[in-house]
Amino acid sequence: AERTSPSQRIAVVAMCGILALFGLQEAQAMRKEAVEAAKLLRHRGPDWSGMYCEGSTIIAHERLAIVDPDSGDQPLYNEDHSIVLGVNGEIYNHLELRQKLEKRAQSKHTFATKSDCEILLRLYIEDGVDFLSKNEVCGMFAFVLWDKNKNLFMAARDTIGIIPLYKGWGKDGSVCFASELKALHKICLRYECFPPGHVYDSKSDQRRLFYTPKWWNGNEVPTQSIQLLALREAFEDAVVSHMMSDVPYGVLLSGGLDSSLVASIMSRHCQRRTEEHGKDPAYWPQLHSFSIGLEGSPDLKAAREVADFLRTIHHEYKFTPRQGIDALSDVIFNLETFDVTTIRASTPMYLMARRIKASGVKMVLSGEGADEIFGGYLYFHKAPNVEEFHEENVRKVKQLHLYDCLRANKAMMAWGVEARVPFLDRRFMEIALGFNTRQKMCVDENGQKRTEKWILRKAFDLHGSRQYLPESVLWRQKEQFSDGVGYSWIDSIKAHAEAVISDQQLQAAPSRFPVKTPRTKEAYLYRDLFAKHFGENTSAAETVGWQDSIACSSEVALKWDKAFQGRADASGRAVLGVHEAAYDAGYKTASQSSGAAADSNGPSAKKGGRRNSYTISASRMQPARQAPPERRLPSHDGGRLSEHGAPRDALAMPAAGRFRDLLRCVLRLACASESELPGVSRAMGVAEVELAVARRCSVRGVWGSPGAPGACPCP
Repeated sequence: AERTSPSQRIAVVAMCGILALFGLQEAQAMRKEAVEAAKLLRHRGPDWSGMYCEGSTIIAHERLAIVDPDSGDQPLYNEDHSIVLGVNGEIYNHLELRQKLEKRAQSKHTFATKSDCEILLRLYIEDGVDFLSKNEVCGMFAFVLWDKNKNLFMAARDTIGIIPLYKGWGKDGSVCFASELKALHKICLRYECFPPGHVYDSKSDQRRLFYTPKWWNGNEVPTQSIQLLALREAFEDAVVSHMMSDVPYGVLLSGGLDSSLVASIMSRHCQRRTEEHGKDPAYWPQLHSFSIGLEGSPDLKAAREVADFLRTIHHEYKFTPRQGIDALSDVIFNLETFDVTTIRASTPMYLMARRIKASGVKMVLSGEGADEIFGGYLYFHKAPNVEEFHEENVRKVKQLHLYDCLRANKAMMAWGVEARVPFLDRRFMEIALGFNTRQKMCVDENGQKRTEKWILRKAFDLHGSRQYLPESVLWRQKEQFSDGVGYSWIDSIKAHAEAVISDQQLQAAPSRFPVKTPRTKEAYLYRDLFAKHFGENTSAAETVGWQDSIACSSEVALKWDKAFQGRADASGRAVLGVHEAAYDAGYKTASQSSGAAADSNGPSAKKGGRRNSYTISASRMQPARQAPPERRLPSHDGGRLSEHGAPRDALAMPAAGRFRDLLRCVLRLACASESELPGVSRAMGVAEVELAVARRCSVRGVWGSPGAPGACPCP
């Protein structure tokens, strides 16, 4: 086999999992080891495996076939196989690019496949290493190209970082690329994220932005107003462009604004093939929608309402907190992160992806990106001015590859399901981040408060036969996914962490984890699981996003409001005075990165002052309304019945955050009545209840066997 020089080292990244080693002494001698390492990526590409092994280079590829499943195997080659390309992703405007190329280079290019990714190979042949700067490539991608004749390679990743890509270095001097870091962990001394929006070529040995969007500089605040029609049409075009597929597809539907708008637009276009501009009927003309949540969660209810309105084939999945907690280790292994916000939201998504895979659907559209672009998180209500608002928009968009994009891609790809995100379409983002920021703010020109993402909601606020969504959904307050699946999900994780992580462990965290030290027991739990997979303080930890945040804010926005201090939790309920079910004023928690001191581990009523009254239910916490007269009968929960004689699911009691679900757990699973669990009463604060439950009914978070010393006495 022909040897290659160090300058010829190259990875070919393909759809949808890749492991590549370059600069090896002898590739064939490493083939077996590479095959084993590539198996760690097979979840990303269960449809076919391929390997290139020649000279000093190994490229292992695991494919998930979405477009052209019969002939789109990768790597892709030119006619004499001197140029090799591998792509992980989708190029949504490939037909448009192909038409333009054929017009300016007639009869020069012969496409060997129908793959949307082959256009990248042809554009390189025509325009060289700067082809991404010379052509408007719309898509999500990570790729590497090798030109044998020019002894040159290049690598690139899409502007937002929707598709993951890592680069590593072996102790033998080899250079490696992989779609996920788990494939590099054992074969590389060091590895890092390949930065979004960048291209590297070996000729210049430089890494640079291949495209600088108009919005890239957050200091330049746009002032040109946009018409509602223009915004609506731009997003509709983005969704339609993302629907190209030769396999069954669907939509993730949480019942929130973003995913519901995506579903609504898809439902209007799913009957015809968008690739053929509607000329041919769709292979799968009925839209499937998917949602997940705890029993009685707000997301399940809202998603069902949207699905009924749009007449989708709806799949509703329910999980329990115990199922989610049991999956945490697998979630962290697949997501390759210990960020608290990401893991909270990824766990139900990971569970849902498995069910989606079982349904036969291989691709879904999702609503990630809208909150960053339009200022949809509840903390944006506190933005002091348009400049800060826009700068935060841009900051959050640039961080997406560390958080929401990482979650959407890896949680779904863990089960071989591809997630597409039309809000992050290149053309749509130029429009959505390019109009007057005042139109996005949570106050109007007269200083009157209005709901978050007002401009997006208003753009789709049509009626009659043109209606996109029910009013109740279109104007529903923002719920972060980890909250919307059921408030007790987050509360249960915190209680579990309190039970399994000791005070001594947390105090020693700076010594054990000097890199990105966990400051809460929940964060320590995740970091401990991460370390079991990727080591204590390895390069893996450096790839993880880690910052102080409230309700998904950046560290900068955390300074907007003094009330944010000491409440830096990822949940939207941390934003007092905005969220309808906010933690009360007494809630305190430690900041994720800086470790700002906290007074308690969970929300509780402010001591010494008037307590707010709330209605506690299995799914939501809202300011209490006047309840109808009740009649009481003896029962384990105090005999509260509705006026119709049915058990009352919502009990009026002082605010105590997680107390609603903890009490239900105590009553049903622990001892059947409040009095039978020593040390627990309705008057207690949440943290006190958690500790009492943990001490009485669990050993390091696992329910004991009946009759065992210190175990739960439940049958």
